[in-house]
Formats: sequence, structure tokens, C-alpha cells
Amino acid sequence: MALSKSEKSQVEDIVESSLDKAERVWYNHGKELVKAAIVAEDFARSDSAHEVVQSKIPHHPLVDGDHPKVADFIALVVDMRNSSKHLLCAISEKTSDVSLLQRVYYETSALLPALEMTLSFNDGAVTEYLGDGLLSLFFVDESDKEEAIRKAYRSARNCLIDTRNIVNEELMSRYRLPPLDIGIGLSYSKALVQLVGIVGERHPKVIGNCVYYASKLSGGINEIYIDNKIRNLWPVSEGGKLRFTKKPIRNTNGFLVSQK
Repeated sequence: MALSKSEKSQVEDIVESSLDKAERVWYNHGKELVKAAIVAEDFARSDSAHEVVQSKIPHHPLVDGDHPKVADFIALVVDMRNSSKHLLCAISEKTSDVSLLQRVYYETSALLPALEMTLSFNDGAVTEYLGDGLLSLFFVDESDKEEAIRKAYRSARNCLIDTRNIVNEELMSRYRLPPLDIGIGLSYSKALVQLVGIVGERHPKVIGNCVYYASKLSGGINEIYIDNKIRNLWPVSEGGKLRFTKKPIRNTNGFLVSQK
């Protein structure tokens, strides 16, 4: 059923007020974002009512709707491979005890909380669950960028190896499920911290290149990809143990990180 006249009017109002606010935000912060090559593709749908909302965004426990902030973050996205195939293609009862939706439900129920806990060990804050994956943010202190890189990579490697192994072992033990695979992407940029959504239901959100490219770079199969900025800032002591292979993924240039 189509929107009623009243509903259309409400949508029109929120579009207009959202653009009004987006213009104000851009006027105050746009130059800084452009300089940092930020793609602010997801501005808030909100009106002028003042709200302050609690958040899990690192170093931003409260986000003020009237005062967006710009900060440096490393975004880490973990994405489970082939979850759609798991959902649509039955697995033989001879090899597994669960299939289809039940399989995916169990896989994500095990994987996502395990990943979140793993990331928290190194100060990574999960701000969004993305169906079969998640977005985590690491705050970057400009006086010690290398420390943020260390923490983010350590978290990524722990998720890829230890956490995935723990999850896979439990899934096999309980349901005879084959191992699941994940991809991890890391990207660093300045980003905008602000509220999005309708009045009374606004959500804290980070908008920036780091989130966009981390999602793109998470397309590997049991691999970790980083962007060019992280590669250039990589700590010397850590870099001596690793190999960085330039490799496009999902139409995005990145570096595959592997052990030497």
C-alpha cells in the first residue's frame, strides 16, 4: 500500500530537515573532511531537536546531535563468507546435524559475540552488527598512531586464527558443521561522529572513508587486508615479521598481510 498523504508529508519534512542539518554540518566541517578525503555518504535523517545519546564509539561515550565531531579511527570489518549459500543450500544430514537457517543462526550466534569479545581485548569497540559480520572501531591518538595499528592488527589476527578456530571447533562438536571462513579489512581515516535517525530514536554513527574501505577490504577468505595509509604507517618492529602484498579486492586497492 502506498504512503498516505500524511505519511508523504512527514517523509518530505524529514528529508528537508535532514538536508538542512547536513548543510549546516558540512558548512562547519566540510573543508576538514574534504582535506582528509572523507566520503560522507550517510548523513543524518534528523531535525533540529537537541539530543545527546550514549555510544560505544571509542573516546565518544556521548554523542551530541548538535555538535558533530571529527576524529581519527581505524575501522575493522569482519565478514563471514558464504552465509547466503549456507542459508539457501541445504547440507546433507549424513554430514551435519543442522542446515539452512538453523545453520546460519547457530554460526552467527557463535561467531559474532566471540569476535566482539576478542576485539574488546585490544580496545576495539563494536559499533554495528552487519548481519553476518560486524564493524569495530579503534580510536587513533595522533601522537601515537602506531599503537592503534598494533592493537587493530593484533585483534584482526586473533579473530582470524584463535577465535575462528574456537568457533569452528564448537560448531563441529555440537552440530558436525564444516569450518566457517571470514574476511577482515582494516582502514584508517578521519571520520565524522554524529547522530542519525529520527527524533527520539537516533543512533551514534561514524561516517568516513575508513568504514567504507574496511568493508571493501573484508572480502578475502581467511585473510586480512589493509589500506595504503595503514601500510605506510606500519610500525617498523611489527613490519619486519610480515609480508605486504599489493592486491585489489572488490575493486579496491589493498595490501594482503601475511606472515614471512
